[in-house]
Amino acid sequence: MPANDRAALAGGAGTERAPAEPGRIGRIVLAIRRHGLPRALYDLALKTINTVVVFKILRGVVIERPDPEFLGCPPRYTSLFLDAKMVGVFAADPGSGMTAAFVEEALSKGDECYGFLEDGRLVAYGWYASSPTRIDPPDLRVRFSDDYVYMYKGFTHPRARGQRLHAIGMTLALREYLARGRRGLVSYVESSNFDSLRSCRRMGYETFGSVYLMKVFGRYVTFASPGCRRLGFRLETAPRPGVS
Repeated sequence: MPANDRAALAGGAGTERAPAEPGRIGRIVLAIRRHGLPRALYDLALKTINTVVVFKILRGVVIERPDPEFLGCPPRYTSLFLDAKMVGVFAADPGSGMTAAFVEEALSKGDECYGFLEDGRLVAYGWYASSPTRIDPPDLRVRFSDDYVYMYKGFTHPRARGQRLHAIGMTLALREYLARGRRGLVSYVESSNFDSLRSCRRMGYETFGSVYLMKVFGRYVTFASPGCRRLGFRLETAPRPGVS
């Protein structure tokens, strides 16, 4: 779930200056105020470890029932699954958050994009995959049960934020996939992304397990907790596009 953009105002007579970015100590203090001391220390520990090796803990989340609260689309928007032609047109806009390479790979494996249009402009979307999908780091991909659809790459344009479009889009897409015979949506959130984890809980997601990954001497080592087995949720190495 993307963070709000910060607009930087140029200095000068009659203008405001954007607040300076806090330093390391300032960020720690802000984290303590926002999330509490234990979580702030947890986040600091993970960041310290990642100065030496790549290490992540991914919380797997699943949702199987639409929340009626998020089934109503605001009348100013049109919500729909975008066809390949529409995705190509919108991806040409640098502000869309999509690149041509990403779109080509996603569409080639049958992924679908559910989005919101306002006066013909794309203002929010989420991608949905039915097959193993590349994550970050891109040398890995996530695999999951065929009964579920993997939700990823949610985006809302700054001008449309604060209207719960991400939650609404995900819920409407979930309803459609349930009608197609799927059991629900799966996704993951990094364990230190407390805001996104809280947002997922509000939308109705439940945490089912964790996946641990570490890169040691150029190779990835991964482990999925027992809770991941029911959903077949795990990581595997993935060749880059065009590399056998």
